[in-house]
Amino acid sequence: MPDNRDRANEPEDKDLATEGAKDRLKGAGKELEGRVRSTVGAAKGDTSQQVKGKAQEVKGKIPQGVGKAKQRLDPEPGVDEED
Repeated sequence: MPDNRDRANEPEDKDLATEGAKDRLKGAGKELEGRVRSTVGAAKGDTSQQVKGKAQEVKGKIPQGVGKAKQRLDPEPGVDEED
């Protein structure tokens, strides 16, 4: 017999639009960190830090793209999926 307890805290019940917004925000933070690191590296003349900063910027763009895709796929933003 299935367990009918409240399942609101389970990850699979989350709204895709909300998950997408969180992914985009996390990605934007990483991208910003990369820009700062790259800028500081340039100011200090440290090409290693510049390259690492640029790589971090790219890493930040990936979750942003995933987040945008999740938001586009959600047929009813703001509504959690139900079984």
